Amino acid sequence: MAKRAKSVRPAKPVSAVPAEPSGPVDCFPNRHPDRDYEIKIVAPEFTAVCPRTGQPDFATLTLTYTPDKHCLELKSFKLYLQSYRNRGIFHEHATNAILDDLVRSCRPRRMTLTGAFNARGGISTTVTATYPAPRGS
Repeated sequence: MAKRAKSVRPAKPVSAVPAEPSGPVDCFPNRHPDRDYEIKIVAPEFTAVCPRTGQPDFATLTLTYTPDKHCLELKSFKLYLQSYRNRGIFHEHATNAILDDLVRSCRPRRMTLTGAFNARGGISTTVTATYPAPRGS
């Protein structure tokens, strides 16, 4: 009697990185919505492209937020950031656009995103965007 070969489950397909920012990032329910606490996420490998020169821009993004009913899911956040890899965008616009998308995704009580872009041509840029916007601005 011949032995049957064990069935092998196919590997899960690898998620393709979208060519453009995919919009809202996945979230999960906050198990402690009655408490103010801070979440800090550091993404040291953010890349985009300078829209004028086509040269790559590298940055460390630091996200700090106080969740309300939802928290950002990290894998979805990582894939979202990777969608900027080949996008031509200025530092200021990238930081503000990412903050807007993240606020839309999880509706935090407060959120701050700082983009510390590496020096090019001897000049480095740090952009900080905050939600809600400080009063009087």
